[in-house]
This record gives sequence, C-alpha cells and structure tokens, in this order.
Amino acid sequence: MNNLKILSLGAGVQSSALALMIAHGEMEMVDAAIFADTGAEPKAVYDWLDWLEKQLPFPVYRVMEKQGLTAAALTVNISKTSGMHYFKTAIPMRAKHENGSAPPLLRQCTGDYKIIPIYRKVRQLLAKNQHCLMLIGISLEEITRAKPARVKFVTNTFPLLNKRISRNSCVQWMKAHNYPIAPRSACVYCPYHSNKEWRRLKTDDPVAFAAAVEFETQWHKKFDAIPSENLGLKYKAFLHKSLVPLAEVDFNEPTDQTSFLKEMDEECEGLCGV
Repeated sequence: MNNLKILSLGAGVQSSALALMIAHGEMEMVDAAIFADTGAEPKAVYDWLDWLEKQLPFPVYRVMEKQGLTAAALTVNISKTSGMHYFKTAIPMRAKHENGSAPPLLRQCTGDYKIIPIYRKVRQLLAKNQHCLMLIGISLEEITRAKPARVKFVTNTFPLLNKRISRNSCVQWMKAHNYPIAPRSACVYCPYHSNKEWRRLKTDDPVAFAAAVEFETQWHKKFDAIPSENLGLKYKAFLHKSLVPLAEVDFNEPTDQTSFLKEMDEECEGLCGV
C-alpha cells in the first residue's frame, strides 16, 4: 500500500511556496494538505489561505480544536486536590523570578493546537496499515527545526532542505512565477515576535496588534484576580521580553533576534511560522 503524503501547511512563506512548487510539478505530489488553525492568526493569513487553496490541485483540510487557543490560554483552572489556580494552556510568555531570571512559561500551544490536531486528521485519512509521509516546509537556514515526528504512524520529510532551498529562495521563486508573497504565519500574540515584527504589526496591522494587547490585558486581569495564596504561577507574565506591557513597549529598541530564533528552534518542531 502506498504511503499517504500530507503537506503540513502553515500558510507562511515556506509552506506556501512548497505547496505551489508541488502544484507546478517541481516537488512530489501530495494527497492533501492540513492547516492547523489556532484561531489567533492575523486576518492576512486567513485571506492568503483562501487564495492559496484555489491554486492547488489537492485538498486543504483546516483543523481546529473546539476551544480556540485564545480562550484556552485565558482560562483559569482550579486543581481539585490542591485548590491552586493555574493556566492549563500556556504560551511562552515571560515572568521575572526573584533570582532575576525571566524564563518563558512552559509552551503548550504548538503541541496542543498544531501537532495534535494535525495528527488527529492524519489518523482519519489513513487507510488500515497505511503510513503517513509528512512534508514540512523547513528552509535551509532553519535546519535545526527539522525534527522527527512524535508518533510512529508519521515520518517527517523536508523537501526544501533536501534541495537546499532557503526562505529567500522561496520568495524569489514566488516572484518569478508572478505569485504574491505570503504573509508571515504566527499567532498575533506570539511572544517570539522580534521588535521588528511587533513594530510591523503595530504599523501595518493595527487590528492584529490591538488583539495582542487585549490578550495580554485579559491575561493580566485573570492573574490579578486570583488570591495570592492560590496562585499556581507566582509571577506575572508578559508577551514582550522586556517584561513591560505590550502597549507600553518601545519597539524601536533592538532585540536579540538570534535568541528568539534559538528558543523557537528548540520548541517549535517546525510547525509555526512557515
């Protein structure tokens, strides 16, 4: 029995270019693509996906958890045994500890809202005794993000890496074929945004930036309402690495983009931002 070939479609530059290369016969054909929707992408990504689907000769399945990421990340849970309050679904916001460190919170968003929904859909599509080859749009400069699948019924493959294609090469390919350039795919409130990206959102997509500010504001309200003796998380967390509320950050200050990429490399498993 032939393998089921699935494109993990993040709807960013790399995976979009890969999808169109497949449509042009420059990469191996797939049976379908899967887009895992967190519910927190900017409108430009959803508009782009609407356009992209019409260019492709294979179906695109959109999958989403019943409760979107935003609602889940803002839900305060209470332990039945200890009575402690906690946020079950975490994004990697930062909280300054008493020792001066400011590590990100345990990241669950990629696993819960990207990986698990995709695997669930793959399970539905797989025939008995069939295996899935998952094509992921990791480009040459992000090779450290290329990781094996978490489950035995999927094998991750990286066509762009195999042909040593960079993100810029993807952009140039799309321009050469008279395609518009895909927007950056990432949740509007992703803490891995650099100052350059936050500045771009604030200037070019004020609706998305306002949504990020509102998310952080609501998270802080939820946190502040928890009695101190019941706090499972003792330190208030912030979206920006400066530990300043997003609405007050000066995005003209330089940030260490290398550290942001390193953090993403270690945890993203290649399913965000491509």
